[in-house]
Amino acid sequence: MSDGILDEAYERLHRTGPEYDGWLTNHGPMAVEALARHGHQQRVHRWLDDYLGRLDDLPRGLRPIDDWRTALGDPKRAGDWLAYFDRELRERPWREVLGTWWPRLLPGIAAGATHGVIRVGHAVRALDPGGANPQRVAELGQALGYWAARWQPVPGADRLLDPAAPVGPTAAEAGGPGTDGMDVDAALAGLPRIDDQSGGILARLGRLPGVPRWEPALAALRPARTPAEAERGLTALVHRAGLDYLRFGHAAPVMLVHAVTAPTAVLRTLPALDRALWAPSLAAAWAATAAVTSVYAPTAGTAPPTVPAATPAEVFARAARHGDEHVVKLADAVLDAHAATGDERLLAAAGYAGQLI
Repeated sequence: MSDGILDEAYERLHRTGPEYDGWLTNHGPMAVEALARHGHQQRVHRWLDDYLGRLDDLPRGLRPIDDWRTALGDPKRAGDWLAYFDRELRERPWREVLGTWWPRLLPGIAAGATHGVIRVGHAVRALDPGGANPQRVAELGQALGYWAARWQPVPGADRLLDPAAPVGPTAAEAGGPGTDGMDVDAALAGLPRIDDQSGGILARLGRLPGVPRWEPALAALRPARTPAEAERGLTALVHRAGLDYLRFGHAAPVMLVHAVTAPTAVLRTLPALDRALWAPSLAAAWAATAAVTSVYAPTAGTAPPTVPAATPAEVFARAARHGDEHVVKLADAVLDAHAATGDERLLAAAGYAGQLI
């Protein structure tokens, strides 16, 4: 991505706000990063020409952020948060700012239907390794600002992210699978569903505390004891969520994309973080995927669809031609998962999303 097209795209996008039409997420920065990452730079500006017209202007600030704790999750302060992180990143190295704010923002991973963390994951990938320049640093600032403004916890997940909470027995101690698996498959399979699957994600998340099996199911994934376990757990989570899209995607084709892209964003960010943050990162990513699954997926899945076989490059090329931002981002995520696991079934998920959306 050294030809500058991504940086030009960021310059165009940074005149717009992180949301539009109320609180719909501006997907532009994420989609153009994925297009450029996979060698489709020639599509970036044409895609933006079609997309920019729907976006709002950059929001104005009200007053500087002083007490950040009270300003977290206040969307009226979006302009203030964008200005705050712009200043922070002008004064401090981007890794230092990310390292300070990641543990503060992580408990609010549901922000913007998980788009806060997803946008940060794309921004970090554009920066690392060796991609730091003013446009990409500014994109990280806008991503962090959006996450802070829409900061929102997953109901019941606070205990997972509490470092003082007791950790249960290892799977081996409990007579279950070894630590490499962490039994992500079983944890996802055990998630309950909300009865009333109507309305937007805010209303749906608000129903989770009323589901008796929700918090026990959320606690079913054993916390990682080491950074290596956390990385393996995230890899397994993205893998399983990608396969689950093939079973459940028909029920909510757009929203169930985020069960895959949110943990992918966390996994991509790990190399830029202190390894002490990897275990809580897995816990937050698990909470996000679990919540999206519980509020959007049906109880019973369908048989995986038939999708024409394709190489990874062909999978992304098809997504780029399709043009929908969610199809592009899901293709980007499942290509990562395929590279990590070699599971050819994952490649069908992007094509399925293209059929549904």
